[in-house]
Amino acid sequence: MFLSALIFGLLGSFHCVGMCGPIAFMLPIDRKNKTKGFFQILSYHFGRLFSYSIIGLLFGLLGKSFYFFGFQQQLSIIVGTSMILVILFPKIFSKINFSKNINKLIFKVKNTLGKELKKKGNDTFFTIGFLNGFLPCGLVYMAVFGALATTNAFSGGIYMFLFGLGTIPLMTAVVYLGNFTKGTFRRRIQKAIPIVVVFIGVLFILRGLGIGIPFVSPSPVLEIVSNSNVCH
Repeated sequence: MFLSALIFGLLGSFHCVGMCGPIAFMLPIDRKNKTKGFFQILSYHFGRLFSYSIIGLLFGLLGKSFYFFGFQQQLSIIVGTSMILVILFPKIFSKINFSKNINKLIFKVKNTLGKELKKKGNDTFFTIGFLNGFLPCGLVYMAVFGALATTNAFSGGIYMFLFGLGTIPLMTAVVYLGNFTKGTFRRRIQKAIPIVVVFIGVLFILRGLGIGIPFVSPSPVLEIVSNSNVCH
């Protein structure tokens, strides 16, 4: 499942370019001093990874409660099904609105982010990345589904960290080269993203079914324990 997070991030970064590319390109990096500029960009990415990890920890902790009450497999099936439904019926889910309090919080994040982009301090880049990680993003929501299906807070944090790690190569290229992913290549990748999401959704469903496929759909722990206790 952790590998799926990394692949998700790598392919999904083409979506990130469209959503967060302008922010990355506007980073006030020192373009004269390449070494300093490199560490500034690195700080920006660390900020994003940190916020993604926090989100993963929270949802992984929520997923742990399901595991504690024996609903982990059902949750995995629900998460996988939700991923597929979001892709197949995007218009239905696009009509879901956030509460006023959440909208106010998002507005504050955007407002603070705008102010930070005007600064040039060493700590600015980490802050920009950190705030960037909390902006609304459909792809992040999909990754959150994956973190929710993990068994504990630590695994949820790792899942989201790997997702963010996968977005770094292309997002770094955007900082240096601008929006270079226009044209046929980008359109093909954008078309591939829904397929990847559906594929990961199927993996989560198989994982929840526990039909005994090693690494993909292992048998439930309780079933393994009960079988091992059978007298021969």
